[in-house]
Amino acid sequence: MRILAIISGEYGVRHVKNLQAYKPEGWSIETWKPPAAFPLIIDYPEEFLPESFEPCDLILSFAENKSVAELIPEIAEMTGAKGVVVAVDNEAWLPRGLARQLRGWLERMDVGCATPKPLCSLTTRDYKVTRRERETYESEVISEFARYFGQPDIRITIDEETATIKSAQVQVDAVCGCARHVAEKLIGISVDEAEERAGLFHHHFPCLASMVKLDDYNHDTLMHESGHLLQENLAEQLKPYKKTRYIAPGERSE
Repeated sequence: MRILAIISGEYGVRHVKNLQAYKPEGWSIETWKPPAAFPLIIDYPEEFLPESFEPCDLILSFAENKSVAELIPEIAEMTGAKGVVVAVDNEAWLPRGLARQLRGWLERMDVGCATPKPLCSLTTRDYKVTRRERETYESEVISEFARYFGQPDIRITIDEETATIKSAQVQVDAVCGCARHVAEKLIGISVDEAEERAGLFHHHFPCLASMVKLDDYNHDTLMHESGHLLQENLAEQLKPYKKTRYIAPGERSE
């Protein structure tokens, strides 16, 4: 797979470094940095683009400027890309209405598009757009990418004698590498503490998703939502091994 990653700053740089380090054999990744500033209205997208791009199959946008979304259809046409993933780890980078527009523009070009909010909600078939809504997509190249990078899937094995985590294998890493970081730190952790500790490891990575509270996430943040997705992945695996605690009511004092 040939990938073009659009990056604006350290957020995108970290994601690309993780992809370069753990990408499957045969994948190649090129990067492009867009201009730092744009006018309020972009009449001619080509004025902000290079004369050419290398052909690619998938565009990953880690741009931290919503104006870059207006360039993506032109970039897709120039590269021949068949899929686009735009990271929405901060709603300011791609507001919900603009995300719908972008998906519509690309659909008319027969280019698949996913705008996962947060980025680590991407699966091989859908992604989150609000706390309770997921959007489906149809794109072989995006699905292939999401087999390796997207919504974290860590498979754990338990030492039943000590009730601790014996191994943690990353089946799907977060694009930023957070799942791999958490998996390494889970070894030896008690099953009763693992879920909570995983949330702390996630935050301390650190997760770069926004800490702005959003109405469509029940006034929670995308950083917290990202942590919940990772914890939920572990919760079902840990459940059979966790101790059930019962509280016995005491006698009322006179």
